[in-house]
Amino acid sequence: MNTQTAERNGQVWGARARDWAEVQEGQFSAAYHAVLTRAGVRAGTRHLDAGCGAGMAARLSASLGATVAGIDAAEGMLEIARERTPGGDFRRCDLEALPFDDHAFDLVTGFNSFQFAGDPAQALREAGRVTRPGGLVIIMTWGNPEGMEAAALVAALKPLLPAPPPGAPGPFALSDETALRTLATAGGLTPIEVCDVDTPWAYPDEATALRGIGSSGVAVAAASRSGDAAVEDANRMALAPFRRSDGSYRIGARARFLVAAP
Repeated sequence: MNTQTAERNGQVWGARARDWAEVQEGQFSAAYHAVLTRAGVRAGTRHLDAGCGAGMAARLSASLGATVAGIDAAEGMLEIARERTPGGDFRRCDLEALPFDDHAFDLVTGFNSFQFAGDPAQALREAGRVTRPGGLVIIMTWGNPEGMEAAALVAALKPLLPAPPPGAPGPFALSDETALRTLATAGGLTPIEVCDVDTPWAYPDEATALRGIGSSGVAVAAASRSGDAAVEDANRMALAPFRRSDGSYRIGARARFLVAAP
């Protein structure tokens, strides 16, 4: 377990948690709905969201009748998740050491989270451990970046970021289906299927768009090295091609998720 990685993730992803919750998290809502539908979430489902962020997916799951829990490295995110779903069980901990009993859940999800673990395979082994036989583990990541408009926004920050640790995965490391299936297998899971879903990003104006895309942990890390002004300038330039005549923005994005058995 790499607690240093978890500590760093908690710092950068928690720095602008409110902006993430109010603007950017919802840009992935289509993927959350698709995953919960595929998993058949309903009243009585026991659902753990591993790397739950500000808890949007958990709130959606709870609205379907599920009993929800979530873990994350960022206390700022967890505070919002608790506000949104007071009946949920939200804890700060590492993905690689889940504080739950064996077979405690029917469903474990990871929305763009497992690849940020210090040891992603161990994180998936833990996800499998706490999932009951016959349950599901679902790993969501970015879709194929080729031709994806949102990939341009991710790429815009690359020159501003600190050098990544040796062997650190990039944001699209699991976008390749073979890589995604290989990781699931390495984590002791049995892949069932891979699905893609469009999750277009929409913002009413530039200020909201900058607030949203500037709230990610990646943007915060870039700002810590290169300054807020440099990040805002890079984001503004990357957004420009997607501005519509009314001043709003719409940016194409895709998610990919793998359904696996423990």
